[in-house]
Amino acid sequence: MAMQGRIHLKNMAFYGYHGHHPEENALGQRFQVDLILSSDATEAAATDSLGATVDYVRVYDICRQVVEQERVKLLETLAGRIIDAILGACPRVDRVEILIKKPAAPIPGTLDYVAFEATSDRAGRLPRPGR
Repeated sequence: MAMQGRIHLKNMAFYGYHGHHPEENALGQRFQVDLILSSDATEAAATDSLGATVDYVRVYDICRQVVEQERVKLLETLAGRIIDAILGACPRVDRVEILIKKPAAPIPGTLDYVAFEATSDRAGRLPRPGR
């Protein structure tokens, strides 16, 4: 019997230098990332083997590396790069759902955070220019 599964990584926090405004690029800020990774869990359930599933420690490291090492202006671009990196490194992942929160967005008012949410399926993935 086939079993589809979803792995959740919630509220990962990283410090990055992303944003349109010069002060965001100079000072940086904290970003919070939620991921949901969908995959076929049939083999993992049957074998109890890490090699048969998605290694979420590796996914965490990929996400950390993209947020902390790359610099982009838009949350949309950051989300796309994280999704591309995960799908490129983790062949067992069929779908990535991502929510990136920016608690210190430069908005003159009170709010918890600004966020961008996206979903990408391996099957419908288009090549990105320069990636």
